[in-house]
Amino acid sequence: MQKKNRLFSFIFLIIFLSQLYAEYINNNTLRVLSKSFIVIILMAWIYSATKLPKPFYKNIFAGLVCAWFGDVLLIQEGKSSFFLFGLIAFLLCHIFYIRAFLLDYQLKKAQKNPFLLWAFVVFTAFCAGLFIYLQPHLGSMQYPVLIYAVIISIMAIMAVSRFGRVNLFSFEIIFYGAVLFLFSDSLLAYNKFVETLPNAGLIIMASYMLAQYFIVLGSIGRRIAV
Repeated sequence: MQKKNRLFSFIFLIIFLSQLYAEYINNNTLRVLSKSFIVIILMAWIYSATKLPKPFYKNIFAGLVCAWFGDVLLIQEGKSSFFLFGLIAFLLCHIFYIRAFLLDYQLKKAQKNPFLLWAFVVFTAFCAGLFIYLQPHLGSMQYPVLIYAVIISIMAIMAVSRFGRVNLFSFEIIFYGAVLFLFSDSLLAYNKFVETLPNAGLIIMASYMLAQYFIVLGSIGRRIAV
């Protein structure tokens, strides 16, 4: 298993660096090619490592499938319809991740989680603050963006809800992935709707790719807490 994990991590690293290099030199051909493989290698990895025997893994895999469609659609994000469809694909991705994390939470629903209330307060406040800041710039996209912001915030909260239900490694790695996803999407929204930032593509893609990698790595390393 360790050899397999190292192999898939190495392949992912090549794709990761290729995508960042494409962003840095603004090579659209390499950008499209490498972006198309980001999620494919993660799908192959989690399937190879787990064979998807349980609903948790099936939901993570389904989320990755939606993310792949989102990546492909957002390649054409300059066209508003493609951006909206990409948003919907990633919305579905987060819903599947929420379903997976909810399964872990329900393992010990009665057990207290000392971080859950704080997570609810922090991520709800972040979601509200971000939307209030973006709202004047969103135009017709304000409702899709609001719905998306709510769903990704719930995803982050549910990542915290896994504490005490699974091994610490899986909890921490998936939590880091959820926070990076939230950061990446927030920066993408600011860059698209407010102002274009220098090297934003590099930061957005780096944090997004690491987010997906951590969620998959944490899922593969998941063990039920006793």
